[in-house]
Amino acid sequence: MTSTTTQTNTRGQAQRALAQKIQRLYKNQLGHSPGKVTCQIIDNTITVIAEDSLTKLEQLLIEGEKDESTPVQVDVEQVRSDLDTAIRPLFVDVIQEILSIEVVDVLSDTTLETGRTAIVAILADNPDFSSNDR
Repeated sequence: MTSTTTQTNTRGQAQRALAQKIQRLYKNQLGHSPGKVTCQIIDNTITVIAEDSLTKLEQLLIEGEKDESTPVQVDVEQVRSDLDTAIRPLFVDVIQEILSIEVVDVLSDTTLETGRTAIVAILADNPDFSSNDR
């Protein structure tokens, strides 16, 4: 994939655009907007951290697991894993739309105790940012 998108944007602009689109993706697809989304692009690797990424349903299920009077039989970690798997193709689309570079792998995990989600995407090539990059 080639485009002038990565040639005219700085790294900072691309990182901000990715963070904003990923936050909107969570809001549109999961009905929950993470508190803060940060993105770093280093060579052919993108790292995304989403703070407060657990949905209200996940939070409710976690509370149900803690309450001994409510016999919750749901594996919240599996629910989150399934959500991550379901949203992964949309995440790939966002990256490819902004950077115009193929995504070859995506790894993600969420820590239920902190509500943080980490996503690492491996690109087929390094993005080519403008020379006025900071």
